Amino acid sequence: MWGDDDRLREPYARFHQWFRDEDPARLRAKQREAENLFRLTGITFNVYGRSEAEERLIPFDIIPRIISGHEWQKLARGIEQRVRAINAFIHDIYHKQEIVRAGRIPEEMISRNDAFLPHMIGVEPPGGIYTHIIGIDIVRTGPGEFFVLEDNARTPSGVSYMLENRETMLQMFPELFSRNRVRPVQNYPTDLRRSLAASAPTMADGSPVVAVLTPGIYNSAYFEHAFLADQMGVELVEGHDLKVVDGRVAMRTTRGYKPIDVLYRRVDDDFLDPLNFNPKSQLGVPGIMDVYRAGGITIANAPGTGIADDKAIYSYMPEIVEFYTGERPLLKNVPTWRCSEPEDLAHVLDNLADLVVKEVHGSGGYGMLIGPTASKKDISAFRAKLKARPGNYIAQPTLSLSTVPIFSRQGLAPRHVDLRPFVLASPRGIKITPGGLTRVALKKGSLVVNSSQGGGTKDTWVLED
Repeated sequence: MWGDDDRLREPYARFHQWFRDEDPARLRAKQREAENLFRLTGITFNVYGRSEAEERLIPFDIIPRIISGHEWQKLARGIEQRVRAINAFIHDIYHKQEIVRAGRIPEEMISRNDAFLPHMIGVEPPGGIYTHIIGIDIVRTGPGEFFVLEDNARTPSGVSYMLENRETMLQMFPELFSRNRVRPVQNYPTDLRRSLAASAPTMADGSPVVAVLTPGIYNSAYFEHAFLADQMGVELVEGHDLKVVDGRVAMRTTRGYKPIDVLYRRVDDDFLDPLNFNPKSQLGVPGIMDVYRAGGITIANAPGTGIADDKAIYSYMPEIVEFYTGERPLLKNVPTWRCSEPEDLAHVLDNLADLVVKEVHGSGGYGMLIGPTASKKDISAFRAKLKARPGNYIAQPTLSLSTVPIFSRQGLAPRHVDLRPFVLASPRGIKITPGGLTRVALKKGSLVVNSSQGGGTKDTWVLED
């Protein structure tokens, strides 16, 4: 909100003028009202492996994060370039593997990767799209300087929080939106429905039938699954609602089984089809992979897309972007040490107290070490983990993340944030929702923004220029 020279940044000018004239007591009441709205709506998330209550209310901060139109244009160009490269990379990995033949990525990075799915070799998804919904996690480290933290190409979550955050702000502070030209995000469900329908297989008759596949009510993101199905006007189904009928995947209805053309699945690869993957899975659909390989259904995102959001593959993203687009990356990667390589491992072990170490397939802020804030005991325990399974980890320097204001008891206070813009890809092109989900570390000094680790969310404004 304030620059290094203590001058108010232009995007926040009108907001600051409004905030200065507001009664703090009224804003505190509005903050409580927002929490009650979230509780009544049921906007919660589940935390696995904890003794306390499974379901938690996701914290929401009423101070918006504001991005200028000019900054967003720069970000959007880089995001689109990256998404195009990711889709081309996944296609190549499951076909000719030209990037491996060219020596830009070691062959073992693919063949020994847990996210690589041999079942997808030679498979051409309908419309040629592998990643229909993508979330790109971005941090800002200085004026006009953005880094991509990670790419979420499997089943990125959080878009329901983005939409509910905006709905809450519109309801509580309508006057703010009359003062600021904020680009809308409410069209996302409509855009998602259209994007999924555009990716339907050629055998789809008339208007494509779309459904959302959820693992069920105990999944951490169940609220989002139900929310998106409702907003799109499509059925929310579980594995036991589906079966293969005459070479098509069909869902149970009051009038018998009805074929599905596009399945937006929120079930991991391993549980998607007990006949092809985990035989004990009760969450998937027996035989769905055979229908998919025959071109009878679109699965969004495609099975095997996890190869693109593996954190070790992430370290090769500059080469991947350049290889498939012929352009230099517009968004920077965070420098990354691959602990599977002896030299990198030695460097990481010598500098654990200064680095952030993450699991290659980790998420949610679990299984990671933030060296500068870790105790000597934690560092010692993590050192043993690294030595035991070095290939399971990557390490990065601790970035000086930008901060935005939150509304604390003392007034405005700075907290670290990241940003997850949501991208839709279909044969018709790429569409990026202006803004995304801002996750904020509500604990003073914390760099971990994940809701499972005590982080919250806030509305993200992209202003019209």
